[in-house]
Amino acid sequence: MKIMHAATLVVTDLKRSCELYTEWLEYSVIEKGEIPSDLAESWGTPKTAGRPFAVLQPASGAEVFLRFIEQPAVPEYKALSTYGWNAVEICTQDTPKVAERMEKSPFEIIGPPAEIAGLPTIFPMQVKGPDEEIVYLTQIRGDLPNYNLPRAGSFIDKLFILVMGCSDFRNSKDWLVNHLDLSAGRDMSIDYTMINKAFGLPEGTQHEIATLIHEKDVFLEVDQYPEQATQRPRHKGMLPPCAAIGTFLHPDFDRIDDLNKNNWITPPIKRSGPFYNNKRSGTLAAPDGTLIEIVEA
Repeated sequence: MKIMHAATLVVTDLKRSCELYTEWLEYSVIEKGEIPSDLAESWGTPKTAGRPFAVLQPASGAEVFLRFIEQPAVPEYKALSTYGWNAVEICTQDTPKVAERMEKSPFEIIGPPAEIAGLPTIFPMQVKGPDEEIVYLTQIRGDLPNYNLPRAGSFIDKLFILVMGCSDFRNSKDWLVNHLDLSAGRDMSIDYTMINKAFGLPEGTQHEIATLIHEKDVFLEVDQYPEQATQRPRHKGMLPPCAAIGTFLHPDFDRIDDLNKNNWITPPIKRSGPFYNNKRSGTLAAPDGTLIEIVEA
């Protein structure tokens, strides 16, 4: 059962972002339009209505999408400094070769290829795009006990994990388990280089992180952010900048609906187009206001 469906990134120049991701990450634009008012209301962001958007699909043809929505810049926003969705993680076939491509691209390499101590199956690197969006580009080189890990079907393939920065990661983890009918995965404390750099913390400072799973499918990481972190600045009535919405499929939408009768921002309805495929969808606000959109599988 595929759970990950999409990440929505707020960008300041839709044309530029589409060209950037199609040229350097080999994605294709499969849908364009303007955000309907009822969809914007379902996110609690009525002023996002009418904003231009595009949906992009990886070269492999996997139905796991990136959705870009154009909004004005929020100059005070800085990557990896606020609560909410802070990074998207995409699987690739060859991290060193991806790094060679990124060196020639407009993306800024903020984390060169580096193996994770004690986790040789994961071989990531990290880049930052022009709207401060953080993209992990990760080669999967094997399996882990109790987890199904994806294999890239193209040089740069699909989104497979979204990373959430939290003021209280245990509270957020419990909320996700209870409201999305998920299971808690592995808790770890790691030397999180990018967080340490973002907050000017000493090298080697440890941060607590955890994963969330459905059956053996891992698709969510929650990170405890330092006390210096803040709520994300945004324009009133609009989506927050950068990674704004995580969208997930659920195999038992009726159960999720029952669990969240009083939590939906607006009641779920069926929506058309390749992104929603005439299925019901609704959006929840997790702790710290992080937007989670659930689509009927």
